[in-house]
Amino acid sequence: MNYKATFQTLFAYMRPLWRTFAVGVACFLLSSAVEPAVPALFKKLIDSGFKEGLKYPLWVVPIVVIGLFAVRGLFNFAGTYVMSHASSLMVLNLRRDLMRALLRADAKLFTTISPGIAVAKIINDPQAASGALSSSVISIIRDASTLIFLVSYLLYLNPQLTLLAFVSMPLLGVSVKVIRKRLTKVGEAQYLAQMKLVTTVDDNARAWRVVRTFDAVDFELHRFDTAAIHHRRMTMKQVVASALVTPVTQVLAAVGVSIILTLAIWQASQGSSTVGEFVSFITALLMAISPMRHLTDISTPISGALITMKGAFELINTPPEPDNGTQTLPTCQGNIAFKHVRLQYEGASVPALNDLNLRIPAGETIALVGSSGAGKSTVVSALLRFANPDSGEITLDGIPIDQLKLASLRRHFAVVSQDIILFEGSMAENVAYASPLGLDRAKVENCLKAANLWNHVLTLPEGMDANIGTNGSKLSGGQRQRLAIARALYRDAAVWIFDEATSALDSESEAVVQRSIEDLRGSKTLILIAHRLSTIRNADTIYVMSDGKVAEQGTHSELIAQQGLYAGMVKIQSAA
Repeated sequence: MNYKATFQTLFAYMRPLWRTFAVGVACFLLSSAVEPAVPALFKKLIDSGFKEGLKYPLWVVPIVVIGLFAVRGLFNFAGTYVMSHASSLMVLNLRRDLMRALLRADAKLFTTISPGIAVAKIINDPQAASGALSSSVISIIRDASTLIFLVSYLLYLNPQLTLLAFVSMPLLGVSVKVIRKRLTKVGEAQYLAQMKLVTTVDDNARAWRVVRTFDAVDFELHRFDTAAIHHRRMTMKQVVASALVTPVTQVLAAVGVSIILTLAIWQASQGSSTVGEFVSFITALLMAISPMRHLTDISTPISGALITMKGAFELINTPPEPDNGTQTLPTCQGNIAFKHVRLQYEGASVPALNDLNLRIPAGETIALVGSSGAGKSTVVSALLRFANPDSGEITLDGIPIDQLKLASLRRHFAVVSQDIILFEGSMAENVAYASPLGLDRAKVENCLKAANLWNHVLTLPEGMDANIGTNGSKLSGGQRQRLAIARALYRDAAVWIFDEATSALDSESEAVVQRSIEDLRGSKTLILIAHRLSTIRNADTIYVMSDGKVAEQGTHSELIAQQGLYAGMVKIQSAA
């Protein structure tokens, strides 16, 4: 996405708020219109006071001056408030779209974006960029309109001298363009360095146990230090480019101002203008320098904001997860079939599933075993349509799953894996997670009892309303697994998938999972994936996978009798 496209996308977020922005612009225009009144007042006071004498009480002077500045300040405040109000609404809408894009993005996105970067793009970037753009827009409107009114007044007073002010303008424009080009280049490098730094911190926040277990604190500090130094270097390059704008533009502007000032003094010495006109002209000219300087300084925040917004809009433009299904499946029996399914991940040299044929009758408990990379987890990904087959067909109750709407398909699955993900909140809220019917406390209690977690709940002062911490940090590994089972029980899906659900558990917790499996047998379709073969001995059918296809199938005793791959795996684990 180039910066023109970035600006167009940004303008699309501003368009619905145009009325609010228009009110803000009107306030700043009214504030700017007051500016020329100050030097005009000086002209009137000086000329009338020195030549003709005051025609009104002296106390009127401070009241008029204070009143002018009060009116200007009031309009400035109103304009700033209205523009900030519109900007905050724009940030809110942008964050909503960013979060929606993240939640609906294709699964490929999560192989390239870390949680830390996602947080930065959704929370920090819109606020920072919007703040910079809002300040810049306010400055453009307020300072540009002020400059226009002051220049108009200068033209009215002395058009010849005022036109000389534009002598240095072409040179000023060229210098700003060159510096802005450099600023954009180093700004992009600084943004990428910042994202690298965010990723490094995110890695350490998530993997602190691994870092300390491997005694890698010094290693990670060095990695962070390298990224931080690079980020600082890019930041300083951006500062240098940004800092050049002000002195260069000020020197070039000073050339024009000095010429005008010299000629104005010469004209005054020749008697071509009154003292009041001279003072008024010089005052307006000096007042014009400040907004001119502000306008030359806004290129830095605008450039940085567009770079940041570009990163945010890239997330918004991420292709969504394909959902081309048109059918719904209100009720599900749990009949599953894989027919000649082939699936190869992007960049992989061999297919993860290669002509896979698999039939799982409703209510049957089957197990998938095999070495790492055999394709077991890909079966789950394909069932839930996190990965789409290149050829072949997968059906649920006889309906091809690619013809079902994703929401209709996935509501019939409950997954319990070794990688337990829990959410900030109470135990009850995690059990009833995303339930369309809301939280049923009696049902939550039954599910916690079925998952053998109720005794622990009774020990907590807040009971099921106790907060479990970030990702269940206040629970043990076994308790987190049981809570995941309770959550799946609450969902009451037709198909249950236990993906290495006992691999990291102690014997007691494993027994709880086994008991849950036994309780579900016959009433649900169960798919068990395990390296620990003791978990799957009682399965109705065991499928041994190799190279993305079924190499052997049968019951435990049948496979042992075949003396094939499964029997070899049992012998190795028995020996271990």
